[in-house]
Amino acid sequence: MVVFALAVLVTLSSYAAGCSPGTNSTELQLRRMEHQPVTAQLAAVFQEMESLRCEQTTLQQQQNALTQIHQMSPRWTTEREVAGTHVLTYGSHDHDDDEEEEEEEDEEKSLRRRGDPCFHYTVLDQAWRATNTTSKFKMCDRNVKWKGWYRMYYKGQSLQMPERCVPVNKCGTHSPLWLAGTHPRRRDGIVTRNVCGHWKKRCCAFRSTPIKVKKCRGNYYVYQFTQPSSCYLAYCADVNTLVCGRCRRNQSCVSRDKINWRCKRKKRLSSKKIHFFASFPGNLMGKVNRIKYSKVLVNVGRAYNRRTGVFKAPVKGIYQFFFSTVAGRRGQKTDLWLVVNNYWVAVSHSHISRPSTVSSLSTYMTFLRRGAIVYVTQNCGQSWANAASTTITFGGSLLVQMR
Repeated sequence: MVVFALAVLVTLSSYAAGCSPGTNSTELQLRRMEHQPVTAQLAAVFQEMESLRCEQTTLQQQQNALTQIHQMSPRWTTEREVAGTHVLTYGSHDHDDDEEEEEEEDEEKSLRRRGDPCFHYTVLDQAWRATNTTSKFKMCDRNVKWKGWYRMYYKGQSLQMPERCVPVNKCGTHSPLWLAGTHPRRRDGIVTRNVCGHWKKRCCAFRSTPIKVKKCRGNYYVYQFTQPSSCYLAYCADVNTLVCGRCRRNQSCVSRDKINWRCKRKKRLSSKKIHFFASFPGNLMGKVNRIKYSKVLVNVGRAYNRRTGVFKAPVKGIYQFFFSTVAGRRGQKTDLWLVVNNYWVAVSHSHISRPSTVSSLSTYMTFLRRGAIVYVTQNCGQSWANAASTTITFGGSLLVQMR
């Protein structure tokens, strides 16, 4: 029985060690006890079996923990090979997360472009649609099954619909269809425009079904055409606008008579300079609804009115203001408020507990539309100043002008 227990123990110890059955430290230790009493041999066997059981329990717990982590956080687990050993590394991987975020952003851009007609349109290059074309066979767009968006070409060059009345029997039809309105700007997005057909000296004898138009980057337009109200009507392509397809991004295509077109450089928004700084040359007591800072030191842009004490925003943009005071009465608090469009938005507060003077300065940055009014009011307390000092002050500047 002892011999059988020894054989079983040797096999278990070899399996637990992760190697094939053979000679190991446990086997050698037990063989050295062959000539010991049976009780001593059994005690050694039971002790070694208990040790193996503990090791097996520990390994099982570790395996369960690793399995649970792997199931809960599959994205945080990577496997790498180090010196022939597979190592599991846990934690967040910033590089992988960044790549996933970039892929998601690219996918969102792709999805936006899928629904943008500027990227998905049908080329409509038919020479007979030109405003200078007359043909014997008259075409009718009512027979066309319009689907989606179209971009107009003439012999491979981009152009657009006419915005003027086209003579009859042009554009390969009896009544040419032209856009009864101006083309949109790019910031207008997709707009709806009416279409008119010229017939019998009436430029809008036929009021066809309205169409949708959008301006795209690169100074070209896409159209969502619909079936006209009757025959023979067809959409025109204005050959006079061929020059518009050659305009650069910083240029716009303009025309006074809608016949002669040219590329004109867009006017840049000139940055208007607005700066002012003013002070009050005296003391202020109690409540003052609107402080009239009469000593104006800087007034670039002339947006501040010294007679009313009001700053009026001349342009839309982001402004920054500051206002200050010096309080000098013990046990009294002094509050000055910045008022924007009749809303009290920022306070300059001081409270003196002992005989001394305390100065306070507050700043405030905000977005203002053109015509917004800003001034300062003293809600309570006492502010000190004289003709030579600049302690009660109010000023501001335009930081960014916006369209």
